[in-house]
Amino acid sequence: MKHTPFTQKHISLGAKMVEFAGYNMPISYSGINEEHAAVRRNAGVFDVSHMGEFILKGENALELIQRVTSNDASKLIAGHAQYSCLPNEKGGIVDDLLVYCIEENKVYMLVVNASNIEKDWNWISRHNSKKVEMHNISDKTCLLAVQGPNATRILQQLTDIDILNLKYYTFVKGKFAGIDNVLISATGYTGAGGVEIYFENAGDAADKIWDAIFKAGEAEGIKPIGLAARDTLRLEMGYCLYGNDIDDVTSPLEAGLGWITKFNKEFTAREILENQKKEGIQKKLVGFEMIDRGIPRHGYEIKDQMGAAIGVVTSGTQSPTLGKAIGMGYVRTAYAAIDTPIFIKVRDKLLQAKVAKIPFS
Repeated sequence: MKHTPFTQKHISLGAKMVEFAGYNMPISYSGINEEHAAVRRNAGVFDVSHMGEFILKGENALELIQRVTSNDASKLIAGHAQYSCLPNEKGGIVDDLLVYCIEENKVYMLVVNASNIEKDWNWISRHNSKKVEMHNISDKTCLLAVQGPNATRILQQLTDIDILNLKYYTFVKGKFAGIDNVLISATGYTGAGGVEIYFENAGDAADKIWDAIFKAGEAEGIKPIGLAARDTLRLEMGYCLYGNDIDDVTSPLEAGLGWITKFNKEFTAREILENQKKEGIQKKLVGFEMIDRGIPRHGYEIKDQMGAAIGVVTSGTQSPTLGKAIGMGYVRTAYAAIDTPIFIKVRDKLLQAKVAKIPFS
């Protein structure tokens, strides 16, 4: 099992540790509800150093990214990032990712899911016919997500870079907490605002940055946050989790990711996805909220009122913010309209739910 540079910090703080994507990661510290609320109302720090980072360089770097991703990376200028996905040859999703433009048309960073690092590297390498310079910097890159409405105000004390006015999906590089060449990005997977901080795991940089963040936020009540609250936070926003809500056999259009699928360029499975758009999709990822009492879980069947199977739950939880059970799942398109009654099979019971708008409210 791998460790991040912050593993001992988590253990010393009393975190409950679990294996996740091959890493020893904190699932929770003080409890999911308390950590969830800290991010929604204040600020919290996630160690997401298990994520993967690739650098692509050279005159053909953009062309390679355009060929393997669904979004239009040609629109990116230096200091901007975009959400995208890697379609496979059948129109499924190899992974979802972030594309960072470091230097226009020349240098890009791709941030991929921890469980898919090797798979994504091999997939992109397979399409690298023009020998774009590629570097897998995952093992030497630290990543902390500092999320919440007060996150940037707390962190501004640690840098001369203006991060208070950093626009969504843009980033800056500079000195942070005394460490050079830190990339600070107005991204994150909580919907609560904040930034993600990338830096090289060299010397005592990890300790310095972690300690500086918690010292700066001590009076504000900043908290360390585990993966369990990260999951409840992203689910409230309706954000997809790879391996649950999207995978190799679900298409971006079925997953509601048509907005990152651009047909003004050539990319893997473009024709398949264009046909899906033209002819319509058979299933669709929807949000739903429970009416009857019960927690929906990944893999539970979704049925109509006659008991016929119409889909499957991909994610579900008791929402700490909303105080009700929510979930996402694929249903036949005829059942995807908001407020459509559906039923979740929990053990041997059919519990009533209804399709809901996401983000949940």
